[in-house]
Amino acid sequence: MRTLITLGLAAITMTTGCGRHHDAVAPAQREWFVDRASQAGLGFVHVNGMSGRLYVPEVLAPGVALFDFDNDGDLDVYLVQGSALQPSNSGPEGPQFSDRLFRNDLTIAADGSRTLRFTDVTAASGIDAPGYGMGVAAGDVDNDGWVDLYLTKFDAPNQLLRNNGNGTFTDVSKASGTDYRSWSVSASFVDVNRDGWLDLYVGNYIRYSLENNTQCFGASGAVDYCMPEAHQPLQDRFFINRGDGTFVDASVKAGIAREYGPALGVSTADFNGDGWIDIYVANDGKENQLWINQRDGTFENAALLAGVALPVTGKAEASMGVDAGDFDDDGDEDLFVTELTSEGSNLFVNDGSGVFDDRSAPSGLGSASVPFTGFGTAWFDYDNDGRLDLLSVNGTVQIIEELRQAKDPLPLHQRKLLFHNLGGGRFEEVGGRAGAAFALSEVGRGAAFGDVDNDGDTDVLIGNNNGPVRLLLNQIADGRHWIGLRLVGANGRDALGARVEITQKAGTKRWRRARTDGSYASANDPRVLVGVGESTEPVDVRVTWPSGEVDSWPQVPVDRYKTLKEK
Repeated sequence: MRTLITLGLAAITMTTGCGRHHDAVAPAQREWFVDRASQAGLGFVHVNGMSGRLYVPEVLAPGVALFDFDNDGDLDVYLVQGSALQPSNSGPEGPQFSDRLFRNDLTIAADGSRTLRFTDVTAASGIDAPGYGMGVAAGDVDNDGWVDLYLTKFDAPNQLLRNNGNGTFTDVSKASGTDYRSWSVSASFVDVNRDGWLDLYVGNYIRYSLENNTQCFGASGAVDYCMPEAHQPLQDRFFINRGDGTFVDASVKAGIAREYGPALGVSTADFNGDGWIDIYVANDGKENQLWINQRDGTFENAALLAGVALPVTGKAEASMGVDAGDFDDDGDEDLFVTELTSEGSNLFVNDGSGVFDDRSAPSGLGSASVPFTGFGTAWFDYDNDGRLDLLSVNGTVQIIEELRQAKDPLPLHQRKLLFHNLGGGRFEEVGGRAGAAFALSEVGRGAAFGDVDNDGDTDVLIGNNNGPVRLLLNQIADGRHWIGLRLVGANGRDALGARVEITQKAGTKRWRRARTDGSYASANDPRVLVGVGESTEPVDVRVTWPSGEVDSWPQVPVDRYKTLKEK
């Protein structure tokens, strides 16, 4: 173990406020989360191109991204847009029919107060993203210190956009070898061979075209959107980064071409604790895959033996969103997977060896989510008490009959779910207490998690299908303490996959992972944010880098962000 000199200390002034629940006679409580998208300048409405013909792509987008494209220390926003699905469609024309890039122009006053404002810089960035957008992944593929983007599509080749470091992007899709055409949804940048370069896993959905659209019927007998079993699944793709700006399609060689389903969610982590990153794929209506890294460029699907191919019922479910995290603080990565209405979301608890137990029912997560169809989701500590909680954004993929009867123009909407980690493996759904933003009923899809205003708590960016973007700013964590870490590898980029151990003075340990993937078709803040509750004492930090090297930093102050670099 090597102890390095601390780099990049950046103090962040805490704002104060009440984040606890009060009874009816107490003064009015601040809302836990408030939507500030419109107020902050994120004027964006997703267009799904719905035509009345119930094309399946209409109901599955969009993803969203939080990433720092200009390296100024705050999170910028990328929003994926749809398009008309047939030339005769009427509807909005022009700029609003394209993806948008918004620069975060956050200002922090001397007293710690914040002014959050986004500026649309799409035109100046040179980004041209034609076709029907689905999702977005973020990662620095050329190790130049600037975050690049990968865009997934329904009806056009996927795109790799290289960040030029001057506010502009260059489309290097064809030159990189990643521009194949399929129906891709979620993608993940991940260094699977520990060579210091980010590789790329792309989850593909079903073999579908507008011309082969099949007429399907819902439970009421009315015409409805088709489920994935009406079409053949598409093989996922896995690309190895050569380190020279190009990728090689290693899908067959790596073994991931052997088994596949209609992929919607992808999450990467070291699930069996051997120091090498594995890949979990959430499939819609088919068995999920857990690709265990064999450390020789190949993978084996261990999902069935590991207990995460199917829920405890033994029946394949419609998995959409997925995230890995250590919610029970035992040092390994657990899995949460969102599912279709009537199925209930799944919690798979890791025993430390990569074998999982389905704890959906005893945790309370399964029953509370049964009425909902979940998409974007993540483990995150919304109240900075140190324990990982959960959020799920929801919206069905088949028409809700009551809404159809009410002549609702998009009869798929549902409210969001917020689960508080009670400890002991139990969760409580508390969305009803979280404020007006959680009372909204919308068709939620992508969700990206990160500290947008750099105040030490996790905010949420939500992409709504055929609706406005939401930016939920966290207010409940005010007054509790935290530590934020940006982990930079020896190659100069964010060390995606790095594992962090935080030890508090009382001996309490928490484990977190630097990542941008998980959720659904979206990209998260790569920084690690750990709540430490009421304690103001410094913490000890231990980082296991993707290379396998381990570094330590003793007595790191809380309530600030710190950049840690591998040497």
